[in-house]
Amino acid sequence: MLNRQVTKYFSAFWLILISSLPAKACNIALALTVDVSGSVNSEEYALQMNGLAAALRDPTVADALVKEKASVMLVQWSGTSRQKVVLRWRHIKTREHVEELANRVESIPRVWRNFSTAIGDALIFTASHFDEVPQCKRKVIDVSGDGYSNEGVDPFLIRREMASRGFTVNGLAIEGSVEKLTQYYLTDVIAGPGAFAMTANSFEEYPKRIRQKLLREVSKQIVLLD
Repeated sequence: MLNRQVTKYFSAFWLILISSLPAKACNIALALTVDVSGSVNSEEYALQMNGLAAALRDPTVADALVKEKASVMLVQWSGTSRQKVVLRWRHIKTREHVEELANRVESIPRVWRNFSTAIGDALIFTASHFDEVPQCKRKVIDVSGDGYSNEGVDPFLIRREMASRGFTVNGLAIEGSVEKLTQYYLTDVIAGPGAFAMTANSFEEYPKRIRQKLLREVSKQIVLLD
């Protein structure tokens, strides 16, 4: 009888404690990572940044970001030791916050121009900055690029570790420079719950696809992929 009373007491205590905890102020922390390696020329860089800004301004995407109380960060990456946070976490609570974010995205200068492609290093670097937004429920890294990783840590070797640490890595493969890039993203890059990869058949198609990708990853995923 005493054991039952103790169990009942502690069950009630935990219910009160849990109900008194503050609700998560952020449903998703979304890190946008942009490939600025040597295979990306100036025009293609502009297509990425302007396309990303236009996607953020899309009313459906903007509303989803506000609804999810999203926090958004922007990283440019290239080869080993060449990753930089060009826009620190922005907390999205209103449409005005989205517009401010989009304005900053399309005006940010390019950091590098002539280096290799280190996708694994970019993911590790980006993941290290999520400690700055511990209030967010989901941790999503949006990585896009036009080539295979050819330097640094193999992204395939860190997929399980990324997933075990609660990250979801989604990919946008920009086809044209190499063959079967989307398949490579599917097998070697994406990771975690609900992970997916999409295809842009060219840099010109990037703006359309990044809009679709943002909407899909900001919305809560139901199906879990290995």
